[in-house]
Amino acid sequence: MTDDPHIALLAAITWLTDQDPAPAPALADWLMEKESMTRRFERHCRHVTIRRGREGYFPAQALGDDIALLPPSDRYWLREIVLCGDDIPWLAGRTLMPENAMNGSEWALTTLGDVPLGRWLFRNRTPERDFIQLGRKDGLWARRSCLRPDGKPLLLTELFLPAAPLYC
Repeated sequence: MTDDPHIALLAAITWLTDQDPAPAPALADWLMEKESMTRRFERHCRHVTIRRGREGYFPAQALGDDIALLPPSDRYWLREIVLCGDDIPWLAGRTLMPENAMNGSEWALTTLGDVPLGRWLFRNRTPERDFIQLGRKDGLWARRSCLRPDGKPLLLTELFLPAAPLYC
């Protein structure tokens, strides 16, 4: 696993169903954001940075149930980060993409370094998004989405940490 306690929370999210109560409108506005969350966060601070956790190719059996939302592959690209606004942790994020789908511009995912995913993902246009599913962890809100940059599946999980501006 990871040493970062914020990233470790991602494994404990409970995903909501249609029968669960919807979030308040102000929260839903954030949680259902279809554009870049990085850009939205940038409107609330001077600078957005990330702290990286695990990053690299991992076998399917090492990644848990989330891979059921993606096409089968022997390995997946995994990137875990904590996104900070003015050095305060605002979001824990996890990106998964099947290795067999990374045969074009998606290779850039492996070289992002300290660049937030949103800067690459929304570089030219807003990618297609199959769904946004909401979740909770100890009073914190989360969401996961299957985005399709260049038509290829990428699963993005985001947990909004206590200091994130959506709670203000």
